[in-house]
Amino acid sequence: MYNYNSGEELAGICHRLDKPIWEVMLLREMENSGQPREIIYGQMEDNLDTMFRSVEKGFSQKLDSTGGLIGGDAMKLKDRWENRRSFSGSSTLMAVAGAMSVLEVNASMGLIVAAPTAGASGIIPGVLFAVREKLSPTKDQMIHALFTCAAIGLVIAKNATISGAEGGCQAETGSAAAMMVGALVEMEGGTPEASLHGAAIALKNVMGLVCDPIAGLVECPCQKRNAIGATNAMICADMALAGIESIIPFDEVVETMARVGRQLHPNLKETARGGLAITPTGLRLAEKIFGPNR
Repeated sequence: MYNYNSGEELAGICHRLDKPIWEVMLLREMENSGQPREIIYGQMEDNLDTMFRSVEKGFSQKLDSTGGLIGGDAMKLKDRWENRRSFSGSSTLMAVAGAMSVLEVNASMGLIVAAPTAGASGIIPGVLFAVREKLSPTKDQMIHALFTCAAIGLVIAKNATISGAEGGCQAETGSAAAMMVGALVEMEGGTPEASLHGAAIALKNVMGLVCDPIAGLVECPCQKRNAIGATNAMICADMALAGIESIIPFDEVVETMARVGRQLHPNLKETARGGLAITPTGLRLAEKIFGPNR
């Protein structure tokens, strides 16, 4: 009753039952898992708590990453927003700093929520952290946002991919941004269709983005791409809430992302054999980390 395979089907269920996306996703999980509402809801609450702890950990200390390529940048941005110096606005800068913080926690083997993946794990918590500071939503509203994220991510995973190894970084940071857009739009009272328009725009903005981690580590350029993903989500949510629609429907954008991912050369899909990973500096860093015979 609550299962769906596309954004169009998801929106249809929402209208038929007169329920928001987040609640349809919760009911779907109850139907498929057989678990009661309070168990599933509690698990999502745990995810939210873990996300915020990971943001705050990177804000409070300089973390040593496995490869030594990142660490301390989240604190630098936090200082800049606290000093009211920002071209992009305090909320945007806060989301970016939060996203970068989570990537530093991940790279130092700390606990994060891989939503939708470890490589894109900063976007959703970073934006939610900024939203919490700006709009003061209830905890329930933020938990609902995570269910909405999951609902949109499910469509992408079913019809394309959320894996950088399969689809490039468009499938990781692009999917995370699309998921977060849908949640932001719904949090502000937007329709399911508006959420999907925003998600489509976010995916289009990074269509074809390659995955080229230096030394094969989820550090660089991953951290900065999470930063851009956070801003992508916030800007696209504002567009959708303003009534701007995606000319190409969400489901067609997802199908296109899958096709583009298949067309990307394997060297541009998490293998560290292309892009920034094989620049002179990238190769020197890989040799420094793993030795010359890697």
